[in-house]
Amino acid sequence: MNISVIVPLKNEEESLPELISWVERVMDEHHFTYEVWMVDDGSTDDSWHVIQQLAAKNPHIKGIKFQRNYGKSAALNEGFAAAQGDVVITMDADLQDSPDEIPELYRMIVEDGYDLVSGWKKKRYDNAITKNLPSKLYNYTTTRMSGVKLHDMNCGLKSYRKKVVKSIEVYGEMHRYIPVIAKWNGFRNIGEKVVEHRARKYGVTKFGLERFINGFLDLATIMFISKFGKRPMHLFGALGVLSFFIGFVIAAYLAIAKIFFYKVNMTDRPLFYLGLLCMIIGSQLFLTGFIGELVTRNASERNHYLVEERMNHAQPVTDNIIQAPVLKDRLL
Repeated sequence: MNISVIVPLKNEEESLPELISWVERVMDEHHFTYEVWMVDDGSTDDSWHVIQQLAAKNPHIKGIKFQRNYGKSAALNEGFAAAQGDVVITMDADLQDSPDEIPELYRMIVEDGYDLVSGWKKKRYDNAITKNLPSKLYNYTTTRMSGVKLHDMNCGLKSYRKKVVKSIEVYGEMHRYIPVIAKWNGFRNIGEKVVEHRARKYGVTKFGLERFINGFLDLATIMFISKFGKRPMHLFGALGVLSFFIGFVIAAYLAIAKIFFYKVNMTDRPLFYLGLLCMIIGSQLFLTGFIGELVTRNASERNHYLVEERMNHAQPVTDNIIQAPVLKDRLL
């Protein structure tokens, strides 16, 4: 199968027939073999009923329905687990992403050799104050922290090599950082393409201002897990030793001053309490790293690594790939 299209959605009953008709036209014109996974993230309107109707007319349309709202990351994760196409393309259901971009996104993966191609909405039709400006700040911050140089990290229109989506896991609000997650999993051939951004035709946006706070916290989580997920002692232990050493130096200075220079009231100085605090915090950080190491060494995924290729191996080997299970009972 050439392409799997994953469409996470919530309360988009009006746009779905037009979107699917558009996708079908593009696929037929370019003779792609395809499937479209519509992931209903707890809609309260008739979105699921519309998906059932569309699937009855076209066997390429498939659906997953969440019992309640879990968020876009959960919807994408389930779609990634279910996708069977050689190239996986994600797009939003609100018609702001154009399916006409699919052939070029597919070509960049298959012919140009990219692992992931992210859309860049260079010209946007969103509110300049509430969406465009915060989006630029978010992209700048993420680029500086992660080293992944993309103009529009959060664009919903992306294409992936199949191996990429089978090698990553997204949850919380981490769908905004999929290129970062992919990079830390060894997929470094990441590109971008200027794509058309269309004004919203139906409904209203489903994202509020809280996404910026949650997004920053998730970025911090990704950076920590990527670098220290399998070796937490390297972070907490190093910080703990440094903090304890600073506290020890302060305590030694105060002790020497009292013993050899006959200074008095040393314990009344703020420096004494600073040194004591540093030693306590250092001990706590070190113990945190130690406990983290114990948890990591007893985790079932402690020795799961992504193997790109094997040579002259006697027996077939299934690579250890972390993958969320597909909810088979919820498949249409």
